[in-house]
Amino acid sequence: MAFLSKVEEIILLAVWKLQDNAYGLSICEQVEKDTGVKWLSGSVYGGLNRLKKNSYIDTAKITHSGEQAGRPRIFYKLTPAGKTKLAAAQKVNQRIWVGVPNLDQVK
Repeated sequence: MAFLSKVEEIILLAVWKLQDNAYGLSICEQVEKDTGVKWLSGSVYGGLNRLKKNSYIDTAKITHSGEQAGRPRIFYKLTPAGKTKLAAAQKVNQRIWVGVPNLDQVK
């Protein structure tokens, strides 16, 4: 079984959390919120490109009109394969952490 990289896992989780509002900037902001670390946008977009190449996400280009007119946004959505991969990662993470105490409290 091929595992997601931690970066791919974090980005897939952000896309899942954002649902219909998952576009580049919102994903970057969600990733930073979740990790507490400032990410370079290239790291996020590189991960998105790998996830798309592996068919874990799909994209849709949306052009706004009126007050929101400007460059089209590319929105991301988990595919069924992406959801399956994320569920598998969740199970692995739960299994590997069984029996480990809160390490912040261990001396």
